[in-house]
Formats: sequence, C-alpha cells, structure tokens
Amino acid sequence: MCDIICVSNRHIFYNTFGKEASFSERICAILQLGIRVILREKDLTEKAYYDLLCDIGDRRITAHTFSKAAKKFGCENIHMPLDILENTDVSGFDHVGCSVHSSAQAAAAAKAGADYLTAGHIFVTDCKKGLAPRDTELIRDILSVTDLPVYGIGGITPENASEVIKAGGAGVCVMSGFMSCEDPVRYAERLERSMPK
Repeated sequence: MCDIICVSNRHIFYNTFGKEASFSERICAILQLGIRVILREKDLTEKAYYDLLCDIGDRRITAHTFSKAAKKFGCENIHMPLDILENTDVSGFDHVGCSVHSSAQAAAAAKAGADYLTAGHIFVTDCKKGLAPRDTELIRDILSVTDLPVYGIGGITPENASEVIKAGGAGVCVMSGFMSCEDPVRYAERLERSMPK
C-alpha cells in the first residue's frame, strides 16, 4: 500500500463521527496499514500540534508545517507548503515532502530540498470549492521538470485513482475518504485494487 498517502483533517472526521470519536485512534489505525499519514492540521498552534503528536504517539507520522514540534516529538518525516519549505531548515528529517500546484513550484520545491511532491488539486473536491481542478495534466507537467515522485491530491477516490497512476503519478493522496469512511481497512483495499500495478 505504499502508493497511498492519507492526509488528515480532523474537522471532516469529527463532522462525520462526532466529537466523542477518537481522531488519534483513526490515525493510528491507518498507520498500522503501512500507509503514510500526513498530519495536516495547520490551524493548530505549534504547542497544540505537538500535543496532538504526543496523543497519537507514533513517530511514523509525517508532520506538516510545524518543524519544531516535529523535531521535538521525533518525527522522521515532514511535509510543507513551498513557501514554508523555502524558509525552513529540514536537515535531520529522512523524508521531506512539499505541496505544489504547478511545474514551476515543483522545480522550486526540488531545489529547496523536497524528495517527493503532492500535486493538486487534480479532481473536483469540496476542500477547494469553486476552484477548477487541474486534472492529471498537472502530473505530466510536473514530471517534465523533475524526476521526484509525484502524488496526486484532490478529489481522489477508488473510481479515479488509476488516472493519476496512468499519468505517471507515484501514487495518490486521500483526505476525505479516509477521514469519513466507516472502515479504513476496506477503504484502503478498494483504493489499492483500483490502481494499476
């Protein structure tokens, strides 16, 4: 299942299951499947983000944005928007990801030290209401300027994930699906079955 990345969103999770549900347990369950999880809770303070990392308690998590909290907790991996990556010391992390939206940004991310990219949004998604999707052509454009692995994000479902792979993507990032599904194991299996080997 290494071609799948889960991107977290606790608001979607709590809106689906209620405040009494355990967001940390959901994240741990996904990590147990061998799926990379980017903990993308950018609206938190650095302290609150660190507390959330401690509550999850799994250093396999890929931290997002908050490099100080990530280093304090002992995260091996970090993911950042380009503007933050370009102004952050990411030495000490094993894997550094960056979110990009164009081939120019992809080239800049590679220069700033990223070793993989998430690119989007590929398909229509509620997370980007009113914004036209960039479609899989974005994947092809990015791969024309870098050989870094590129993961499509935005509106990815088991029904369209294969289109990202066919365009040259290394895999897919899924937020809403993992945050709102009843069973992450079955959802991951559906995604994996849908993608060409």
